Amino acid sequence: MSHRKYSLFDTKRHEAMTSNLTPNRPLKLVFLISGNGSNLQAIIDNINQGKLNAIISTVISDKEDSYGLTRATKASIPTELCLRQHFPSKQEHEQALATLVSKYQPDLVVLAGFMKKLSAEFIYRFPSKILNIHPSLLPKFKGLNTHQRAIDAKESEHGATVHVVTPDLDSGPIIIQSAVSITAEDTAETLGNKVLETEHIIYSQVIQYLAETPQALKSLATLSMQKPKRSK
Repeated sequence: MSHRKYSLFDTKRHEAMTSNLTPNRPLKLVFLISGNGSNLQAIIDNINQGKLNAIISTVISDKEDSYGLTRATKASIPTELCLRQHFPSKQEHEQALATLVSKYQPDLVVLAGFMKKLSAEFIYRFPSKILNIHPSLLPKFKGLNTHQRAIDAKESEHGATVHVVTPDLDSGPIIIQSAVSITAEDTAETLGNKVLETEHIIYSQVIQYLAETPQALKSLATLSMQKPKRSK
């Protein structure tokens, strides 16, 4: 399957900048998950294959039965649980979650199927360090049930977006997008599988780009001032 991508990354400039670079230290990642963790697994695999210069410091879940915890344990990655029901209020739960994240001093906080909307207070504790992958070509189809909504809207293409997390849901600066075609035969399930396949590619691409280009990591806050460019 072919994937058409739009990106803030200037490919030629990136190649010129990184061709003579000595390896930087691995990026320290903290993952927040709620469910299956297939994007987590794709990133684990790329790290193990030497394709991604990163270390997953811990995987934190807000669901006890998250299969992503099993994936992390199999990969010998530390795991943490931070369950909402253990705290009197959402605010106290988020404070505990932020304390957990801070303990690992991550370069990036990576949301991978984390199903809770984070408050502005939480997000501002980790300014421009929180990434999310959303299953649509934002700004279209924010929120849930994106695949069926794209089909119902008779879109010709759908896809995935990696963006910086801001307090407004699914509205942060876009880093990269990848599009897949919608066919007449597609259902929400088949379309979702196509989108998930491209998610597994572009999330690692973003993290590796940031690992190779420290100045880009420092400049995430300025992404909202730029417009996406088509990658080649």
